[in-house]
Amino acid sequence: MAKFRNLLPALLAAAALLGGCVYRPDIQQGNLLTMEDIRKVEVGMSRSQVRFLLGTPMVSDPFAPHRWDYIYRMQYGRDRAVITAHFVVWFEGDKVTRVETRDDPEPSRKAREAKRKKKDESGAAAPATASAPATTPASSNAPSPAPTTAPPAPAAPAPPGG
Repeated sequence: MAKFRNLLPALLAAAALLGGCVYRPDIQQGNLLTMEDIRKVEVGMSRSQVRFLLGTPMVSDPFAPHRWDYIYRMQYGRDRAVITAHFVVWFEGDKVTRVETRDDPEPSRKAREAKRKKKDESGAAAPATASAPATTPASSNAPSPAPTTAPPAPAAPAPPGG
């Protein structure tokens, strides 16, 4: 019984420490469409042409067969950031009559990170004053190249008769 008394506080401490180590996967739902894909849909296209370009719609309401909804949602795990896009194609009969973009597709995660990094760099450079020495990327991180001594160029031959 004494063994369990020492084990209980250790287990409680381990559970408290490991409680913050929860994996949250990225959750992607729906049709990922780019603005380029959306621009390809034109008035007068048939349902099969739209399905070929964009895929099967996420929501195809049997009570509103004249409307196809393409919805995309991406939730990044630890980030808790959510990207949504909503695109609606309206039909009359079998032909597209109208195309509606409700939420523009956001850039990809890599593009968002690059944008955030660029913003951080520009934000860090903004407080610099005119008296601070300017640095270039080549001189700040990379070692300067060693000077090379090239052999002197051969003298051009004198023109004949001169």
